[in-house]
Amino acid sequence: MKSAASPTKKSTTIDAGKPPRNARENRERIMAAIHAAAIAEFSENGLKGTSTQAIAARAGLTKPQLHYYIKSKEELYEELLMSVVSDWKGMFNTSSADPGKVLGDYIRWKVVIAFDKPEVSRIFTREVLDGGRNLEKFWPDSRRRTREKVKVINSWIERGLMKPVDPHMLLMSIWAMTQFYADSALQVQQLIKPGQTSWMPDRDTLVQELTALILRGCGIQPS
Repeated sequence: MKSAASPTKKSTTIDAGKPPRNARENRERIMAAIHAAAIAEFSENGLKGTSTQAIAARAGLTKPQLHYYIKSKEELYEELLMSVVSDWKGMFNTSSADPGKVLGDYIRWKVVIAFDKPEVSRIFTREVLDGGRNLEKFWPDSRRRTREKVKVINSWIERGLMKPVDPHMLLMSIWAMTQFYADSALQVQQLIKPGQTSWMPDRDTLVQELTALILRGCGIQPS
């Protein structure tokens, strides 16, 4: 178990500024601090490697205070894990007949999540690497959504809107290319801008490059 007094940990306690006006506002402020602390801990250490003491310390709370607001670290972990799954839903418009726009929008939204919520995305990836035991609720819906995407892509191919590709491989390639910037941010920084630990590529440029690369591979001319 990690010491709560570790000097390398930065507290995620939210500065209230003025005192909260009511109990609800105070609870929301504390829950925001708990979520921020838990995201940081889980993304770094996974479920098994994270203690409630570490979450409490990072949130600026005592362990008894933390347990007043949450039942267990497992319940908190599942909540955060499902939050990123929820973010990914609806990015692929299965009702559109324009493959260039659908794929372009899908790539853009995946990059946005990778840049805006990298730690939450890494919680999902770490869970997969750990065997995915906490994703049993996720897989059935994910498989259904994947089947819908594959059906749409195959319909585009049959109508001559794009060249024949393996739909599953296309979807996995988009996932890998976009998710890489969340899961391997350190590698990106070290290979392109060593020494600049907060550097990331310009997201608009990245979206344009990835979109052009993927669309051309599908025989679609980028707009």
